[in-house]
Amino acid sequence: MIPSNQLTDPAVRAFVTAVNAGDRNAFHAVLTDGATMSDDGSDRDLAQWAEKEIWSSNGHMDIEAAADDGLALVASYRNDTWGEMRTAWRFTVTGEGRISRFETGQA
Repeated sequence: MIPSNQLTDPAVRAFVTAVNAGDRNAFHAVLTDGATMSDDGSDRDLAQWAEKEIWSSNGHMDIEAAADDGLALVASYRNDTWGEMRTAWRFTVTGEGRISRFETGQA
């Protein structure tokens, strides 16, 4: 496992740290206004998805691997709804260092 504080991209590191800490404010601070996301190839409403998949179900990411300068992750993701699953994550980070889009799904 790769500790979140060793992830190379600062925005991705902040995202993972916020998810694992249950810190909604830090999570939203690392996202651009109007950020988008997809889950298993389908675009989702980010706020609704995060509430269901992270906040109300205690989501947590254990990072197994990182690639593409830290913008692509493989993680063991777990929450109280689905249990644990191996997931892939890809992030689009703006020049200002905030995430404008992320895509996740089963790895």
